[in-house]
Amino acid sequence: QVQLVDIGGGLVQPGGSLRLSCAASGISIDFYVMGWYRQAPGKQRELVANINRFRSTNYVNSVKGRFTISRDNAKNSVYLQMNSLKPADTAVYYCNARQTYGGNTYWGQGSQVTVSS
Repeated sequence: QVQLVDIGGGLVQPGGSLRLSCAASGISIDFYVMGWYRQAPGKQRELVANINRFRSTNYVNSVKGRFTISRDNAKNSVYLQMNSLKPADTAVYYCNARQTYGGNTYWGQGSQVTVSS
């Protein structure tokens, strides 16, 4: 059974930082592109950042320079360091694993991030 458990969300003031973690079980993330998506109320889910097995990364423009995605294949985990948070970053953040070769995709349960004073 494949499971992605994402943790680390919470309430933070503007300008603050949070670190999201996602631990995978039932798969080896070596063979997956790992990513973080977010969905704000009334909006579509959007890709925030992803990282492939070669540690090549992509970021949505709105988080470039503030967020950093990383992966630790030995721990079967992916992380999202979020700095200089803004109220516009408020959303539920979802960990995602997309198989590099093949069609399997898995999601975490979501972690609420709220940026507010």
